[in-house]
Amino acid sequence: MKTSDFDYFLPEELIAQTPVEPRDHSRLLVYHRSDRSIEHKHFYDVVDYLNPGDALVINETKVIPARLLGEKEGTGVPVEVLLLRRENATDWEALVRPGRRLKPGGFCSFGGGLLRCEILRNVEETGGRLVRFHCDGVFEEILDRLGEMPLPPYIHEKLQDSSRYQTVYAKQEGSAAAPTAGLHFTPELLQKIRAKGIVTVPVLLHVGLGTFRPVKEENAEDHVMHSEFCQVTEEAASILNGVRAAGGRIVCVGTTSVRTLETRSDASGVIHAGAGDTAIFIHPGVTLKATDALITNFHLPQSTLLMLVSALMGREEALRVYAEAVRERYRFFSFGDAMMIL
Repeated sequence: MKTSDFDYFLPEELIAQTPVEPRDHSRLLVYHRSDRSIEHKHFYDVVDYLNPGDALVINETKVIPARLLGEKEGTGVPVEVLLLRRENATDWEALVRPGRRLKPGGFCSFGGGLLRCEILRNVEETGGRLVRFHCDGVFEEILDRLGEMPLPPYIHEKLQDSSRYQTVYAKQEGSAAAPTAGLHFTPELLQKIRAKGIVTVPVLLHVGLGTFRPVKEENAEDHVMHSEFCQVTEEAASILNGVRAAGGRIVCVGTTSVRTLETRSDASGVIHAGAGDTAIFIHPGVTLKATDALITNFHLPQSTLLMLVSALMGREEALRVYAEAVRERYRFFSFGDAMMIL
């Protein structure tokens, strides 16, 4: 399975720079696996494709202001530290720039010294650093003051309202990027979905380095995913297994929800409660056991997310549908439009 097999042409002007208002007025491409047909709708139409007795699985992670801009102590060189994964009360795995200047033993300063960051060691497998923060006060409060939302590098416009890079159901802080398929939902749309008899079931996956890391290996199956924390509660597992037993579908909102359920399910598709790290890599040839349908955005060429979508609908079909989305001028990536795979 070559990485280049998942390439496609995307005009730069189709990369969405700002979110649609209202959230649920983005477009929705609906793909039916049964007959390979495509429909063009708006996201608020998603309720028409959900049936009473289905479960809608949402990732309730919350993005932290993980991007810190400051300077290297002693030289004043401008630095950027992007927090990826919390190890304990003081230590984080992070991406740092400029990497060649930030070596173990060095210190960075943010907010005029309000927050200091010590470089502990290199993280060889990711190219990042393990860093330790020093501050007087509550770290989370200082981070809220000094940090910025870590928008993806393909978004060049400044986000006017930081809440637009959070889902309306975000609760548990810990992500370095938003689970973007969920950005389309409004409280009113969720209420309409529940009123139809569809249960919404929260799970958790804190989005980390995997979102930022491209597939560099020629053979895609040689790619190693970075681990991320995920959790399924006893209540969520019970509800989802009950839905399946009663003939309902599990409809995942976003690839993070898929990765969480597939990590916590056994070979027969039964979902088990639990929490821990996952480095699951879903690609063509991997059978999805606990996912019946998927709501997702349009993903980068040659990305692990496009490979996950291809596991659900087939690589050639995924590329055909993406080509249709380009022809129809859909908006791509984090602030772009959505696709529903049934």
